[in-house]
Amino acid sequence: MERDADILIVGGGLNGPALGLALAQAGLRVVVADARPAPARAEAGFDGRAYALAIASQRLLAGIGVWPRLAGQVQPILQIKASDGRPGQGPAPFFLTFDAAEIEEGPMGFMAEDRHLYAAFLAAMADAPGLTLLSGEVVTAQEVEAAGITATLASGRRLRVAVVLGCDGRGSGTATRAGIRRQGWGYGQTALVTAVQHARDHQGIAQQFFMPSGPLAILPLPGGHHSSIVWSETDAAAAAIQSLDDAGYLAALRPRFGEFLGEISLAGARFTYPLSLSLAERFVAPRVALVGDAAHGVHPIAGQGLNLGLRDVGALAQVLVEAARRGEDIGALDVLERYERWRRFDSTALALGMDTVNRLFSNDNPLLRAGRDLGLGLVNALPGLRRGFIRQAAGLTGELPRLLAGRPL
Repeated sequence: MERDADILIVGGGLNGPALGLALAQAGLRVVVADARPAPARAEAGFDGRAYALAIASQRLLAGIGVWPRLAGQVQPILQIKASDGRPGQGPAPFFLTFDAAEIEEGPMGFMAEDRHLYAAFLAAMADAPGLTLLSGEVVTAQEVEAAGITATLASGRRLRVAVVLGCDGRGSGTATRAGIRRQGWGYGQTALVTAVQHARDHQGIAQQFFMPSGPLAILPLPGGHHSSIVWSETDAAAAAIQSLDDAGYLAALRPRFGEFLGEISLAGARFTYPLSLSLAERFVAPRVALVGDAAHGVHPIAGQGLNLGLRDVGALAQVLVEAARRGEDIGALDVLERYERWRRFDSTALALGMDTVNRLFSNDNPLLRAGRDLGLGLVNALPGLRRGFIRQAAGLTGELPRLLAGRPL
């Protein structure tokens, strides 16, 4: 079968470009099909949307040449503070603090705005030999053949490749066309996402308040006086809050936010995202593999969605590159199943773990409240246990792919 490229990646969000760069830099011919026009996102102004990148994710971005392009545009996370609370009452007396000084690797992670991260990926892809970005192209069909797979684009173009990698989110068309079903459930919660400006410097501290209706994350952005907000409420409450004008929205946020950063004002656009758990029944099929949200959509309670996807990227890139170097067919099912065995348990365990934490904390049951507050206080009082949680949050535990361990493919 004469091929147009070795690999087609469907989806140009963040996981798709990361995977494309890793594979192209290892010598494979890669096409990334992004349904959205690239310039619109790369040239966007500040809107507050940002990602928490664990140390392991930062290592991967450095390894594929993206991190140097973010110089001066990231905020180190020096502490993470988690506590129970109620609107207007402040945090509970028992809390948990993770400090970067407790590990040798430096900051536990970094905050990066979506616009800067995507622009860095776009620049890196433009400089990568062997990688072709098709902006505004939608894959409409895929046909598995004995020696490869043919994808049809909405423009009518057909691409013959060895394997199609789905990085196209929870509603993955790649998965649907491959006959891969999903299981999951909604939380009855919606995330309200925006950014605020505040009078006091956040000092690189990320805050997580567990409210009865859902968690509120306050995530530090560069400059010291802006933070990204991910605020979970019941669907009905979130819809009502989102419908308010800016003054009303801010009035609803203030009692939940508290006064620890002084006076606050809205500084970014306002977005909402329905929250659910979504797991693909399989991560691979003949000539197809799923990555990131296409394989597993998790609750944002710990900000691990992108980090989980980048662990997929590192594992799949390593499996495919090693197979290519051995002369194997990189689209063969037994090759792709190595990736599934590596990543399925870890990603499913984390997804279900976040589900459990959300259910435990998103309520006002007095017995559960007392138990979880004591649990937070106990972990905070035990340095060895706390250090283990810090290393896990930093993405430094488990069987790390080479790129996430800071080593080249």
